[in-house]
Amino acid sequence: MAGDLIGAMALIATPDTILSIVIASFFGFVVGALPGLTATMAVALLIPITFLLSPVAAIASIVSAAAMSIFAGDIPGALLRIPGTPASAAYMTDANALVRKGEAGFVIGASAVFGMIGGVIGTVILIAAAPLLADFALSFSSFEFFWLGCLGLSCAVLVAGDDLLKGMGALMIGLLIACVGMDYTTGYPRFTFGSWALLEGISFIPALIGMFALPEILRLLSDRSPRHQLPEAEPGSALMKIARAGRRHWWPSLRGSVMGTAIGSLPGAGADIAAWISVAVTRRATREPEKWGKGHIEPIVAGGSANNAALAGAWIPALVFAIPGDTITAIAIGVLYLKGVNPGPMVFVENGQIVYAVFLVFFLANLMLLPFGWIAIRMAGLVLKVPTAVIAPTLLVLACLGAFAINNDMSGLLVMLGLGALAVGMNAAGLPLAPAVLGIVMGRIVEQNLMQSLISTQGSLAGFFERPASAVLGALTIGLWSIALLRQLARMLRGARRAG
Repeated sequence: MAGDLIGAMALIATPDTILSIVIASFFGFVVGALPGLTATMAVALLIPITFLLSPVAAIASIVSAAAMSIFAGDIPGALLRIPGTPASAAYMTDANALVRKGEAGFVIGASAVFGMIGGVIGTVILIAAAPLLADFALSFSSFEFFWLGCLGLSCAVLVAGDDLLKGMGALMIGLLIACVGMDYTTGYPRFTFGSWALLEGISFIPALIGMFALPEILRLLSDRSPRHQLPEAEPGSALMKIARAGRRHWWPSLRGSVMGTAIGSLPGAGADIAAWISVAVTRRATREPEKWGKGHIEPIVAGGSANNAALAGAWIPALVFAIPGDTITAIAIGVLYLKGVNPGPMVFVENGQIVYAVFLVFFLANLMLLPFGWIAIRMAGLVLKVPTAVIAPTLLVLACLGAFAINNDMSGLLVMLGLGALAVGMNAAGLPLAPAVLGIVMGRIVEQNLMQSLISTQGSLAGFFERPASAVLGALTIGLWSIALLRQLARMLRGARRAG
């Protein structure tokens, strides 16, 4: 191991690897900061460049671009209330509320610092427990993934606030949208209205742009009032405030990092689910529930830590068993094969130096969040000073480009416009958007694993509780639903007594 580690340091120290990390970080920063352009898209656009690089430099560019894109996705969410990634939407409301209090530097700096902490902790776990966690991840069947998906959907109850009925209503809308496309078992088209573009379902990137970006852009376009000056921030530098937040909320950061790594190690889970679950768990455990949704740093700490930790976790099954943990590692596995490196149980023996080089790249890529976070803080002031008449049309063009770029046809634009109109209606009705987006992202995961499980048990529900892990996840999920229902009933009874 010591010899492989020394060899890995020599591989990392080469000029082409260092240059790849810096350039890929900048590229990921730019792509991630544009609404609708995801970390997966940033990595995919780098593939032609990786053909010209050494194996270590190629993987270094992928890891760096992904880590930076995940962080940069927080920037438009905080400044413009337009999330760059689905994960950023989990804590966008509090981030934007803090920016409107004059705390833009604090918010963006905290996203960078706690994203870096989550990534480093995730990398440490990756190094220490890769074979163990990968083995655990591979033991999951469709039963466990179904309950994990249901547990993720339960977050809708937590992120919706105190109004359970509105949260559930919004979640049902999201799940209905997720039903668009071909039925998983029969292949029969559902809610496609004869359109071939909807056969594969609603792509959640145009949906995200439509439901979050379009209403905000329309609000900016219709706002004829002069641009309001943001209030002065509370005394103290952004660095001091971040240090204070770290001392006060170290446990949500640590919990989010460990949770993000564990969820990221499950094939197909990814950073989005990790961030939503981490924020939801933190909201349930917080000692300051009254501050949530009004500009509180705790959800940013929990979600930002889980984001980057999940990136490291996704490499556990990718390296040890050649099973991609998410779309980014699926691309990375392909690049490794092209470079003559075969992921799998023997990779630590045959290519030990390259594996440890990947581990070291994770440390460097996450440390790069700090200087780029400083750049983002400096840019934030300029963005906030741009007149509405300039920024709204620019955002509309970027939103249309992001929706179009998913499939390179008009279907993405139509989805964005349709769901944007739906989001405007939901805002007018007082329905929260976050549970609906959660339903769109996770609805298909839940449906596919439900149908796989029912087919394997020939319709018997007992199979969902026969495996130990499945039984634990099932009991936890049903317990959460029961507690939420009982709390809502108690609240309704109290309201009826006051009215009486």
